Amino acid sequence: MFASASLTTLLFLLLSQDVSGAPTLSTAIVGRSIPIRRLNPPSQNLTLVAQHAKDQRDLLAVKYGGQSLQQRSTGYNLIVNQRVDTGYYGTIAIGTPPVSYDVILDTGSSDLWLTSSTCGAGCGTSPTYDPAQSSTFQNLSKPFEIQYGSGAAAGYIAEETVQMAGFLVAKQGFGVVNTLSSNFNTNPVSGIMGLAWSPLASTQQMPFWQTLASGGNWDSALFGVQLTRYGNVSGAAENEPGGVIDMGYTNSSLYTGSIEYHNLVGTPQYWEINMNTLTVQGKSIDIRGISTVIIDTGTTNIAGPASAIASIYAQIPGSQAGTGQLQGYYTYPCSTTVDVQFNFGGNTWSMSPADFMHSQVSTTECIGAFFISSIGEGGPSWIIGDAFLKNVYSVFKYSPASVGFAALSETAIAQNGVKATVPSPTIGAVTIATNTGSASSAASSAVSNGSLCILLCLWLVFFSVDMDI
Repeated sequence: MFASASLTTLLFLLLSQDVSGAPTLSTAIVGRSIPIRRLNPPSQNLTLVAQHAKDQRDLLAVKYGGQSLQQRSTGYNLIVNQRVDTGYYGTIAIGTPPVSYDVILDTGSSDLWLTSSTCGAGCGTSPTYDPAQSSTFQNLSKPFEIQYGSGAAAGYIAEETVQMAGFLVAKQGFGVVNTLSSNFNTNPVSGIMGLAWSPLASTQQMPFWQTLASGGNWDSALFGVQLTRYGNVSGAAENEPGGVIDMGYTNSSLYTGSIEYHNLVGTPQYWEINMNTLTVQGKSIDIRGISTVIIDTGTTNIAGPASAIASIYAQIPGSQAGTGQLQGYYTYPCSTTVDVQFNFGGNTWSMSPADFMHSQVSTTECIGAFFISSIGEGGPSWIIGDAFLKNVYSVFKYSPASVGFAALSETAIAQNGVKATVPSPTIGAVTIATNTGSASSAASSAVSNGSLCILLCLWLVFFSVDMDI
């Protein structure tokens, strides 16, 4: 009986170990959510606000201007909201041994890239990736370059072991950047994790999420996003909880009712859907012939055709077109409450007036979140970013390829502006990676499933002997 009791105790201790960061089997748990933390903006003077506005406009002009495991799982990861709801980044782990890096989470692009240890001053002060420190690094000796509005990221394509949300992809293709000609990264961001579809990838590598979704590694082949709002909260700390990203499932505690899905337009590249109507201050905006929209977590505001943008601000008395660095934007009286509603072919979704107010440039004037897209012909009509996405629970589905929206629950809404402890980014530890070149789950327990099975068998043997005695 002593041997039986001892093994029972050992099994209990092993099975009760912390497995935070690892994916969980669908039969055991529905899924997990990720707290997001956020950084305060720099000093809000007009010069900086104008420069940020110009950078976003220029970035979109180039960005859209023609330019297997046996068990399925769910996973989670800590992500961060940067500069008062203007950008979101998360933590990935790369290499062997794994090292964590912060990367922008961008559903408007498809490349994964990190700045390298050989990158110059243009890469800023963010942490950089050193291939020499990883035993799983493989240089594919292929150059790549990605153009942005104010510069370019260039380097070479490599393969590495990449982890995120408790999942692992061996031989994940990505870009190692050794030239970044603009101050693209803001510390601690070291790169980008593209969450759109593979045809967009400049590196011609399948995106991390798509490998997992297509390989049947998730309970459901989708990921969900919920973002909190701190833009209308004064005295916010440098880092705040900001929302969740759910991989392989939808978090039913964060939305009410059903998820309304809309199929993508054409062959999946962007997360591009049709918009039926757009209403501002109760007046319908004419979007005939200019109704396709891209849902982009990597864009702060909302870009649209010049005629429609002018019509939007025509509904707001006192609005004026911006000049200089603010060209393409409009200012309007901060005292005006602006009501905006979107319809994509089902429910009507409202956008909070707090999200319409992008920045305040004086005691009375504010910059609106809608601005004129300079993408040109051949690109999408609209880019809908976080200004809208903070108002819904968003779902990005692999098959059928679609984008879904659901109304936020009281639980989700109550997270806006909350002062709470900010969790630190974590790396899901790995004990074994199977199926080289494909995706696998990252285990966070120090004991493998095989070891547990052996111990269980031993326990049954001793238990049987004790019973016979």
